[in-house]
Amino acid sequence: MDIATIAGLIAGIAFIAIGILLNANLLTYYDLPSIMITLGGTIASTLISYPLSNVLNTLGIMKNVFFARKQNPKEIMDIILDLANTARREGLLALEEAAYQLEDPFMRKGVLLIVDGTDPELVKNIMETELNYIEERHKQGWGLLETMGTYAPAFGMIGTLIGLINMLRNLSDPDTIGPNMAVAITTTFYGSVLANLIFLPMAQKLKVRSAEEVLLKEMVLEGVLSIQAGENPRLIEEKLKAFLSPKLLAVAEQEVEQQQEEALNNG
Repeated sequence: MDIATIAGLIAGIAFIAIGILLNANLLTYYDLPSIMITLGGTIASTLISYPLSNVLNTLGIMKNVFFARKQNPKEIMDIILDLANTARREGLLALEEAAYQLEDPFMRKGVLLIVDGTDPELVKNIMETELNYIEERHKQGWGLLETMGTYAPAFGMIGTLIGLINMLRNLSDPDTIGPNMAVAITTTFYGSVLANLIFLPMAQKLKVRSAEEVLLKEMVLEGVLSIQAGENPRLIEEKLKAFLSPKLLAVAEQEVEQQQEEALNNG
């Protein structure tokens, strides 16, 4: 579970609610016509923009914002190095059994391709094609939320225009001015909140998660191709360190130093 997302949502809602309560009552900001115009219009435009199956998957997409499983680049590097050491000692064919125990389907496919003796250029093309597909699939997910974040303020403005038109047409009736002004102003409020607290932040979080996953997949691709080329595991390790953050890199270097000390002590 992503604590930052939950904390951000709670904090955003709390600050808005407190800001309202300091000067008014929360119920004064409830307006059903405004909700229908803003939220209903946003959903309607999204249905026009995307296939129905994509729209129905929105809840699943939003779930990834809160519950996405984050992979550790250091753990992935360690797995690749174990495979490299096995291949160096026993040959590429020895990796077949280890491949079926890998949890990452992308890595499993790459290892099985090199075990089958596939041409390195073909291995690279196949894995890059799958990587491009993963990026495109992610783009559809965050793109839908980004689209909703674009439409919500627009329908807020449409609601404002509706309220103003109704108010101007009934200026002679003072009793209608208040309700029409409420629709005019409240729809803009709803549209801004939906866009800037819900849709756009969630789209940005999915973009970040997508970039992280793609980077890890590129790390796997580099590792698989290096194993197939028969490169020294130490050289592979140095290549893969480029994908680690400074913090994880420091941990990796510390582990290397500990292994060297243990080797000297055992020697």
